[in-house]
Amino acid sequence: QAQLVESGGGLVQPGGSLRLACSASQFTLGPYAVAWFRQAPGQGRQGISCITSQGRIYLTDSMKGRFTTSRNDAEDTVYLQMNGLEPEDTATYYCAADKTKLCVLFFAGHNDYADWGRGTQVTVSS
Repeated sequence: QAQLVESGGGLVQPGGSLRLACSASQFTLGPYAVAWFRQAPGQGRQGISCITSQGRIYLTDSMKGRFTTSRNDAEDTVYLQMNGLEPEDTATYYCAADKTKLCVLFFAGHNDYADWGRGTQVTVSS
């Protein structure tokens, strides 16, 4: 049973912004690196970003300039800020917790994260 929960998705017009949140129900996110992914219908999963347990941020090149991630340890939440959204950004967005703390799984392209959320839908349409 997924213990990560994503929230903040919805319908937004092109050019708009959304901030997604990732929180955990039965453990603390603080010791984990947290990655964001997305998957559009009929397409494979695409990595977006990863933030280490210490707050260092890594972004997939194609996401730089529009997306960023942050964490608020007091709120035990990791955020994905998305600006300048385009219809091509329509997808289900997922967060995942990485025990390595350093985004090792994200760089290696491995999927054996400690936990995955069930996703939140983002639809960009006029």
